[in-house]
Parts: sequence; structure tokens; C-alpha cells
Amino acid sequence: MFFKLFVLLAFLFTFAQADIIRPVYLEVTQKTTDTYALFLKVPAKDDKNTPMKVKAIEGCKENGAHVRESAKGVYSDRYTITCDKGIKGKTIEIEGLENTKRDLLLRMEFIDGSSQSALLNPLHNTYIVKEDAAPTQIMQTYSWLGITHILMGFDHLLFVFSLLIIVKNMRRLLWTITAFTLAHSITMACATLGIVHVPQQPVEAMIALSILFLAMEIVHEKQGKPGLTSRYPWIIAFTFGLLHGFGFAGALAEIGLPQQAIALALVFFNIGVEIGQLIFVATVVLVSLLFRHFTHPSFMEKLEMYLVYAIGGLSAFWVYERILAF
Repeated sequence: MFFKLFVLLAFLFTFAQADIIRPVYLEVTQKTTDTYALFLKVPAKDDKNTPMKVKAIEGCKENGAHVRESAKGVYSDRYTITCDKGIKGKTIEIEGLENTKRDLLLRMEFIDGSSQSALLNPLHNTYIVKEDAAPTQIMQTYSWLGITHILMGFDHLLFVFSLLIIVKNMRRLLWTITAFTLAHSITMACATLGIVHVPQQPVEAMIALSILFLAMEIVHEKQGKPGLTSRYPWIIAFTFGLLHGFGFAGALAEIGLPQQAIALALVFFNIGVEIGQLIFVATVVLVSLLFRHFTHPSFMEKLEMYLVYAIGGLSAFWVYERILAF
């Protein structure tokens, strides 16, 4: 067998309790020449004891009501600041980010229609607002968000991994991955641009069901009853890829898009997703070749089945959990 990975057993249980990583989000919107609305959103599951805030910006003062809310695992701050000489050239610092393992997406919208984006992290929790930002800033930010989303999106990776177990021919694998990529690119673009509206919770349940379906197809194949996926893997990859695209769109909706560069951000988020997917596939291929070389085929056969049953059990749990969340 081609894809038989002991190392992914540890990978499976490491991430079994993890959600898709949601970055902290800070939006700064210019309202008038010297007034800015700030919105800080922090997923609170892992950071309940490490609250964050925007450090006082030099030359700016808070005015009006400061609204703090906490709901559905997220806490947020909304307030307005006044900066006599504007905010460009000044430093925005996020206190508390250094005590987490999260990234923070900073998005700034100005009244002249321009915008700026940056991805901060615990080691670099400050940003100097630029006078003018190049489009490459959006490209870099949303590409990296796409990469991290797919690599931390455990359900999407399990679907791809299951395809890798089923498809044993490299040419068929290329067509299968291409079909999956094409499908989720279509629905992600349609949902993000508002062409199609699909409730997110049923989509997440169906994504889990797609993983369970592949796990069952692998078991049936092992029993000498190959199913549709074994014969036409690209059809299954394309069909379920449409669902996964809606999942990616939901994540992108949480992050937000710069209004003057929606298409650019969407394209580079998708490019980031594809880069992350290729990194994962290449890693699986490389490690599988190493294990095939150094281990006995019978051991790898048993290990593969353990992995398949673990994937099936986890995905069944996700289906149940996500249906209950409707």
C-alpha cells in the first residue's frame, strides 16, 4: 500500500480536540478625519485567562461608550478613538497577544477607500500604520491565512488524507486533487461574493459526513467491495469539494475581507489554501515512502486500518456533534 503512515496516528490524536484555528481580529475603521472605530474580537476558548486589548495609541484618546461583550466562545470590544493628527505613522500594539499562541489579523479601512492588512503574532504584536500600503500587503496576509487555515483545519486534512489512502496511482491522484481544488475554489468564491448563501452549520455537518463516507469506502474496498470512490475518485473529490468550499468561505467570512480589494484577498486566500494542501500532500507522500521502505507490509496494512477506523469514529462523532449544534 502506498499511503501508510504511523506518524499520522500521533497527528490524528494531537488535533482531535482542536478546533480550526480562528485568529484574533482587530478592525480599525476611519469614520471622520480624526475619528476611528475599533473592533477587537478574541476567540475565548483557549484564552479565557489572557484577555487582550489595544494599548493606548500615542496622540489618540478614547471617547464615547466602550462596549464589551462575550457570547458563543468569543469576547469583543467596541469603542471609538480620536487622533488629532490621524493614525498613520503611529504604532498599534496589542497587549496580551504575547501570552497566547494565536495570530491576530489587523484590518484597517480609511475614508479615502484605501486599506491596510497585517498578520501579527505573539513575537510581533505591534504594527506601524503606513502612509500608503502596497497591494502585496494584502497578498502576503491572506496567503498566509489560507495556509494556516488548511493546515489547522483538521477535518479538511482528514478528507484529503482519506483520498490519499484510496488513490494509489499518482496520475489518478493528480486528477483527484485537481478536482477537489477546482470544486472548493468555485463554491468558496460564490459564497464569499454573496452569489450563493448556505447555512454554515449544516455545511460543517456534511463535511464531517464526507470524511465518514470515505472511511466506509476504504473499509468496503478492503473487504473486496470497491465503491464509487475507488473507481471514480475525482467525481467524489469534486462533489464533496463543493461542500468544503463553503466551509472555507465560512472561515473567510469570520476573518473578513478588505472592501476595496475583495477579489485580490479572495484569490490569495485560495492560493494559500492550495499551498497548504500541497505541503500536506507532499509530506504524506514523503513519509509514506520512508515507512514503506523501513517497515514490513503486513504491519503497515494493519496500521492503515487502525487509522481508517480512528478517522471513521472521529468523523462520526463530529457528525453527531455538529447536528446537535443546529
